[in-house]
Amino acid sequence: MRLLIKSAKIIDPKCTHHLKQKDIFIENGIIKAIEDNIDKKGDQQIKIENLHLSQGWFDPSVSFGEPGFEERETLQNGLDTAMKSGFTSVILNPNTEPVIDNAALVQYLNTKTQNHIVNALISGALTEQSKSQQLAELFDMHQHHAVVFGDYKKGIKNANLLKLALQYTKGFKALVQVFPIENSLSENAQMHEGEISTSLGLKALPSMAEIIQLKRDLDILRYTGSKIHFACISTAESVELVKQAKKEGLDVSCSVSISNLIYTDKKLQDFDTKYKVWPPLRETQDQKALIKGLKSGVIDMVTTDHQPLNIELKKTEFEHASFGSIGLESAFGVLNKKLGLEQSLAYLTRGKMRFNQPISTIEVGQNAELTLFNPDIDWTFSETDIVSKSKNAIFLGEKMKGKALGIVNKNQFYVSES
Repeated sequence: MRLLIKSAKIIDPKCTHHLKQKDIFIENGIIKAIEDNIDKKGDQQIKIENLHLSQGWFDPSVSFGEPGFEERETLQNGLDTAMKSGFTSVILNPNTEPVIDNAALVQYLNTKTQNHIVNALISGALTEQSKSQQLAELFDMHQHHAVVFGDYKKGIKNANLLKLALQYTKGFKALVQVFPIENSLSENAQMHEGEISTSLGLKALPSMAEIIQLKRDLDILRYTGSKIHFACISTAESVELVKQAKKEGLDVSCSVSISNLIYTDKKLQDFDTKYKVWPPLRETQDQKALIKGLKSGVIDMVTTDHQPLNIELKKTEFEHASFGSIGLESAFGVLNKKLGLEQSLAYLTRGKMRFNQPISTIEVGQNAELTLFNPDIDWTFSETDIVSKSKNAIFLGEKMKGKALGIVNKNQFYVSES
C-alpha cells in the first residue's frame, strides 16, 4: 500500500520533525519520505484540516470479555474500539472465561486478532485460573508470545508463590505484573476509606491495603533480583515507595489508571455507580501525587483500564454494583484537557519498551505506527460516542478537548468518517 498523508503537524520529541508540518509518504508500511511537500501519488491520500500525528498510542490494560463474556465485548469490536480511539497497541487482560492461563488460549487470542490493524498483545495469568494457588504455564505462554503475566485485579496471596514466579521468569526474562492489594483488607469494600466513605456509611478500602502489599512485593523483588510491574497504583504512598525502589536500582515499573488522575472520591457522594472503579477513586492528595509521579517519570505509563460490563452489573444498588469502566473512547480527550497536548501524548506513547515491544519514531525508514488526531476539538462525551458494546463509562458527560481521527499500522490505515 502507498499512502500519502498531507500537511500533518508531527508531535514526536524523539524525531527531527517535532512540531513541524509535513507531508509523509508511506509504502508497504514503511515511512519513505517526510518533506514539506510531496508530489508522489499514493494509492490513498489523507488530507484533514488541523491534522496532527504522533507515535501510535499504547494501552497496557484492556479487557474485552471474549472468550466467555462476549455479551460485554468481543475481540473484534474491542479492537475496533481501540482503533477508533487512536490506539495502535493494547494488552489484553486474562480475565476471561476460561482465564488465559495456558499456551492454547494465548494462541487462540493471537490467531483471532492477528489480522486486525491494532496490535493485540496478550497478558497471561500468573497463576492457574488466577486463584493464587499454582503457577500457570508461564514458559509455554511466553513461547507463544505472551508479553506479561499477572492475575487481573487480584493480589498474590502467597508470598512464596510470587517469589517462585519472579525467580522462574527471570530465567527467560519475562515480566511479572502484580496488582498491589492485600485481599484480607479489601473484602466487601465499596470505595476508598476516608471522610466521604464515613459520611456515606460504606465499607471502605484503606490506602494501607495497597501500601502493605506493595511493600511486601518490593521486598520479594529485592530478594529475587528479578523485575516487576505494578498495575494501577492509586495512593501517594505508593508513588513514594516506587520512587525509592527505582533510586535503589530495583527493576520496577508501574502504571496509573486515567480515572485516578481525573477524579477523586468526592464523585461518589451521590452513589453514582459509574464512578465505582478498582482501584477506587482516592483523595485529592493522592490525585496530586499521582500526577506529579507521572510527570517526574516515577509512574511509567497510563492506562484506560478499559473494562466493559453488562448493564445489570452497574445499574443496580451501589453495594451490589461491579467495579469497572470503559475508557478507550475518552482517553485522549480527557487527558488532553487535564494535562495538555505534549504531556498527554508522552503518557499515551510510552511504556511499550517495558513489555519488549519495538518503538518506531517518525523518521524515514521507520515502521509507520501512527495515530492521527485533532487536538483542538471541544466536545462533550456522550453515549453516542461509545463504540464499545457495554456503556459503563465513567467519563459520560465530561467535557473533552481533542479527538482521535485514525491510525496507521501494519500496512493498513483507518480514518474516521466524521
